[in-house]
Amino acid sequence: MTDSDPDAALPAAPVPFWRKRLEDMSPAEWESLCDGCGRCCLVKLEDEDTAETYYTDVACKLLDAGTCRCADYPNRQREVPDCVRLTPEAVRQIPWLPPTCGYRLVREGRDLPWWHPVVSGRPETVVEAGVSVRGKISAHETEVLPENLPGHIVRWPDRVPKRARGLKPKT
Repeated sequence: MTDSDPDAALPAAPVPFWRKRLEDMSPAEWESLCDGCGRCCLVKLEDEDTAETYYTDVACKLLDAGTCRCADYPNRQREVPDCVRLTPEAVRQIPWLPPTCGYRLVREGRDLPWWHPVVSGRPETVVEAGVSVRGKISAHETEVLPENLPGHIVRWPDRVPKRARGLKPKT
């Protein structure tokens, strides 16, 4: 018998794809970074003097409030000309990505949290963790006059919900 390391024979765990450089991800890996929360599909206002971004609880006209997915994803930029197409370059430049956003987390060199569908294997964990906009949208942009948007400013999209922090809760 030898005093060898018992872990030495174990194969190394595969490195999760989200630890790759953004540019090195496959299209499927890239798309899977979106957790489907819908936060980026909320109307945002920018203070012209400070460049600070304010989220509202008003959703893009294409956001399905039940699924928190785009109702016309392939044609979204034709339907909503200012819809931002996320690319590695855009992800590095956009200051308003929510703190829960998988693209932002990867940009910052952080791991995806327990509730992210890629980690949990279940899209419902985004809702369970309180990250999703489901049930939090007051209206779609077609239902609110632009001058009334400041009355819809909310802080929650720029925060990590308590349920989403830390480790997966025990069930």
